[in-house]
Amino acid sequence: MAVKKQILVVDDENTILDSVKGILEDEGYGVTVVSSGKECLETLKTAPADLVVLDIWMPGMDGLEVLQRIKKDWPFLPVVIMTGHGTIETAVKATRMGAHDFIEKPLSYESLLLSVENALKYKELEEENAILRQHTDASVQDIIGMSPVMLKLKEQITIIAPTDAWVLIRGENGTGKELVAQTIHRMSKRSHKPLVEVNCAAIPEELIESELFGYEKGAFTGAGATKRGKFDLANGGALFLDEIGDMSLKTQAKVLRILQEQRFERVGGNKTIFVDVRIIAATNKDMEKEIAEGRFREDLYYRLNVIPIEIPPLRERIEDIPLLLEAFVANFARKMGKEPLKIDSKIYACLQAYNWPGNVRELRNLAERMVILSKSDTLTCDDLPQSYRAASRSRVDVPETPCAMLYCEDFRSAKAMFEREYIARKLSENNGNITRTAEAIGIERRHLHRKIQQLGLEDRLEDMKD
Repeated sequence: MAVKKQILVVDDENTILDSVKGILEDEGYGVTVVSSGKECLETLKTAPADLVVLDIWMPGMDGLEVLQRIKKDWPFLPVVIMTGHGTIETAVKATRMGAHDFIEKPLSYESLLLSVENALKYKELEEENAILRQHTDASVQDIIGMSPVMLKLKEQITIIAPTDAWVLIRGENGTGKELVAQTIHRMSKRSHKPLVEVNCAAIPEELIESELFGYEKGAFTGAGATKRGKFDLANGGALFLDEIGDMSLKTQAKVLRILQEQRFERVGGNKTIFVDVRIIAATNKDMEKEIAEGRFREDLYYRLNVIPIEIPPLRERIEDIPLLLEAFVANFARKMGKEPLKIDSKIYACLQAYNWPGNVRELRNLAERMVILSKSDTLTCDDLPQSYRAASRSRVDVPETPCAMLYCEDFRSAKAMFEREYIARKLSENNGNITRTAEAIGIERRHLHRKIQQLGLEDRLEDMKD
């Protein structure tokens, strides 16, 4: 049952109070009447109202003084002023003081109700906006980071989230593409409707149509009942197509048609279903390369890529590592019922020297592991697995003056110095992992092995693995 809106009517004439009370109660409002400004303020302290209908000309405290007090103590409470001696000057003054509307006596039934309805709608809108602003601030703070690239990302999200524009989120695995998609939806005007997630890489090609579009009873063996698809479930909200680059070409064609027309038929059905869905897609692939090699439709890419968002890898925002680690450690300690853990500041130097191939997800997993295995109230470098400590030591061993090669006597010596320090630096970035280093610099693994031997890097490689 809907809760009645409560209206407080203030006038020194009993006939006016009775008349207004009767009109508003007939429309389903709860009404309280008082005959002075003092009673009005006292009543508001004990019985909050949704709206005040206030006479201006009253003995003692007049309506303008009461209005001023109301706006001071209850700034979001709308007030409708009524008077039998209306002038333009009075109306302007009341409006500047915060009155929502101004109606003249003798009161018109229609004008009274219209003014009351508009004032109450305005109050609801103000409350919704306040909640939305509060929610928006909280949502964007879920994305941890104060580095320049992350501040730019947050600003971009804040601008595009309230729109209905389609978004393509790009970034390496583990950078937080799903979190960004969820944040965009929470900050959007569709947040009261669902964000339906589809992992395009996890659904077999033969099932993705039935997952996206649903199916009718009897459409195929095992279809014992009609099932709504993801597009249908997301109607009015948003559909998050994760790993869109792994969708087959056959499915891409069907998805493109639905995206363009916002209508589809379930598998085995002939009834057209219309939907209103915002699309948020994500990928870790080089889409331009996928298009060039014929694995992704160019027209679908441009349909999805209305607003591109690029999430930087963790290695490009290492200044955020302390904030991220502190948040993760505090969260896991709380979940596990442990006392809050301190973090030795020296640990950050170790972590900032690491290359983070798994990005934020890897850091989160590391934080969970350290909280579980912690034996004291402070996390130190000794709590880090060996690979993270080795990254710090090996990074120190790599010379910071690659231009020293300019002082070599001949080209061959300069080339050897460059190769040695270049490969040493790349090995350091990949924690001595030869396979990963070979992939990173674009040579075969066995060729890299030979180079390590030729350049005398075996000892340094062993140090990286300690």
